[in-house]
Amino acid sequence: MDLVLGIDGGGTGCRAALANASGDIIGRGRGGPANIRTDLAGACNNIVEAARQAFADAGQDPASIASVDAVLGLAGANVGDYKQRLEAMLPFRNSSVENDSLISLEGALGDHDGAIAALGTGTVYLGRRLGRFQPLGGWGFQIGDLGSGARIGRDLLQETLLVYDRIHAGSALTDIMLERFNGDPSDIVEFTTNAKPGDYGQFAPMVFEHAAKGDAIGQKLVDRAVGDVEETLAVFDLAPSERLCLLGGLAGLYAPLLSKRYRAIMHPPLQDALGGAVQMAVKKFGKAGGGHG
Repeated sequence: MDLVLGIDGGGTGCRAALANASGDIIGRGRGGPANIRTDLAGACNNIVEAARQAFADAGQDPASIASVDAVLGLAGANVGDYKQRLEAMLPFRNSSVENDSLISLEGALGDHDGAIAALGTGTVYLGRRLGRFQPLGGWGFQIGDLGSGARIGRDLLQETLLVYDRIHAGSALTDIMLERFNGDPSDIVEFTTNAKPGDYGQFAPMVFEHAAKGDAIGQKLVDRAVGDVEETLAVFDLAPSERLCLLGGLAGLYAPLLSKRYRAIMHPPLQDALGGAVQMAVKKFGKAGGGHG
């Protein structure tokens, strides 16, 4: 049987799916973090462990991973030479390491042209038209990631300090934030010293929730974020026949707020990122005949 392997890996863990030449998944596995920028060797070990589990789950001999072709979608694969170094370390017959947004797009859009907007703690966008890819954003919240959870949370803290200093009028939302930090702006400053993107991002759902209730500051921050997302989407100049998929933890909050032209072409993803990796593996290696199990 010709088999291919799809891997979806990031900072929290990795998933593997073993599929036949038609792309039907027959086994799945999980492994630890696969952050190739912070721990290349550890990421490689966790990827191989997830692959072995997928083989075992499918009733195949895990030792035969050396005869399988794999597509891996990994965060950070577009930076430096990590991609090449990992490909050289992996035990699979052929390994193709791609950026994680590429397998997300493949899973979400299938063969359709269009774009994905991954809206979560960070934001990153990828468009595809006639086989050409156009990545946008994903530069981290200090200098980019507009409309991301981290950016919205950071903006809320900024707004809270402006209210504290009576530069801006307050709202229920900033009252809650001040209370959370004991009414002390130095506690907010202290929080920012070691805060990671996810620490800022935890405040984002609350901003959307208050905006929906008519909170003035919540509305201002959400309007700004929606504007940032739409300004980015405008670069793709999507046609009515193309598809837009929103992915990530904030996708459901953004979906009803985007303007009509985007809502009209919005589709739920056909598959998740792991399904996308499998489909890419089938397209890339399936025709040539994968490893025989």
